Amino acid sequence: MPYVLAIDQGTSSSRAVVFDADGREVAAAQHAVEAVFPADGWVEQEPETLWNSVLAVGREAIAESRVAPEQIAAIGIVNQRETTLAWDARTGDALGNAIVWQDRRTAEECQRIRDEGVEPEIAAITGLLVDPYFSSTKLKWLLEERDLEVAAARGDVRFGTVDSFLVWRLTKGARHATDATNAARTQLFDIGQQTWSDRLLDYFGIAPSVLPTVLDCVDDYGVADAEWFGAAIPIRGVAGDQQAALLGQGCLEPGMVKSTYGTGCFVIANTGTEQVRSSQRLLTTVGYRVGGTTTYALEGSIFNAGVAIKWLRDTLRLIESAADTELAARRIAGDTGGVFVVPAFTGLGAPHWRPDARGLITGLTLDSNPDHIATATLKAIGFQTADLLAAVAADGVAATELRVDGGMAVNDWFCQFLADVAGMNVVRPASIETTVLGAGLLAAVGAGLHGDVRAGSRAWGAAPASVEGVPGRRFTPAVDAEHRADWLRDWRRAVARAL
Repeated sequence: MPYVLAIDQGTSSSRAVVFDADGREVAAAQHAVEAVFPADGWVEQEPETLWNSVLAVGREAIAESRVAPEQIAAIGIVNQRETTLAWDARTGDALGNAIVWQDRRTAEECQRIRDEGVEPEIAAITGLLVDPYFSSTKLKWLLEERDLEVAAARGDVRFGTVDSFLVWRLTKGARHATDATNAARTQLFDIGQQTWSDRLLDYFGIAPSVLPTVLDCVDDYGVADAEWFGAAIPIRGVAGDQQAALLGQGCLEPGMVKSTYGTGCFVIANTGTEQVRSSQRLLTTVGYRVGGTTTYALEGSIFNAGVAIKWLRDTLRLIESAADTELAARRIAGDTGGVFVVPAFTGLGAPHWRPDARGLITGLTLDSNPDHIATATLKAIGFQTADLLAAVAADGVAATELRVDGGMAVNDWFCQFLADVAGMNVVRPASIETTVLGAGLLAAVGAGLHGDVRAGSRAWGAAPASVEGVPGRRFTPAVDAEHRADWLRDWRRAVARAL
């Protein structure tokens, strides 16, 4: 029986899973990875740490599976998006730390671009608003601040998001490639023409030689050298983590929406082959590109979701584990006593796009306690999700249910609150690890184990209980519209203070 190896290199961990041809998990491994914070709003990761963590989890998953490396038909890679790296084209050595997607160091540069009046043109080409979130200004900063411009012009520097870096390392420099979903997050890619934009490369001063070749999500990304996992294994699938979750959730029809709760939260709505240009400051992006056909999506990003729970645990020490947030919410029946938390630790994403915003806690009294703050933090992520879903609806995408995944989705209280505050059904699949499932699905299709993504999705049960009968759970709204409106009104007052 053939198998596939799925690699998910995320912001807070690297994970690998060996799947069989039918999408059943055979073995898995996961290692945490840390970030460093050199200055206010700066977030970096050490490239060798990312690389070594991927090798470690891949090797552990294969060993645990007791599958011979030669039986692994393909590798699929998904990654944290927008995180920006540069490396030496001759040696493969990283040229400094990776700048993580959460990083805000280019906020002033982004404001300068907006002041020049260039944002509408950039948005028309890329579907993205100008924000430090994206790779363009990060790469410009790397080239200028690390004195790489001459070397880049000479062809000695390579740029990539994490997927490109891993493909380069795994193939020992034989392939410098990315996929369309990751390219679409650089703010250098023309999503209509599906090519790098000459206009934007010129505007940001980036030499074309530093850029990877853009391929489909299912494509030939070269072969991982036998040194790494015990056999030469083809790399046949690549996607950004949120787009992989869209596939892993089976959101293959226009109007289907998923929300992933990891370090951040990302709501993505499939819009089919149509580019829906948002009037609500959402992003138009590539959902996936397979067989040369591009499926587009609308996306809203919440920069701080799971990381806010980590803040409660590691910094404030109000909880001992993430599971304690559900216990806290149930102890107070969800009533925070007027306390609101706006977790804008690294700014606010859609629909505000304010990198200068910072977090706050408001409504504190002498009766406020740790349960109030923990529950208010959970609610903040639900409130932001509701804001994004309202923006998606205002742009003409009428979702009837929200499919959820990621670490926070195990929290039943949180999922019920999501249903209540969004006013729609929330559906959780049997496995919340849909990102790595998407990686495995792409690899399986690329290896020829399934005819196409739709066939693979059906075979792998990449859908929640409401669609394919896969064990999961459905949460239905249990509050009326008046209560919902009151909640959101008070939440938006708290956000206004943060702004």
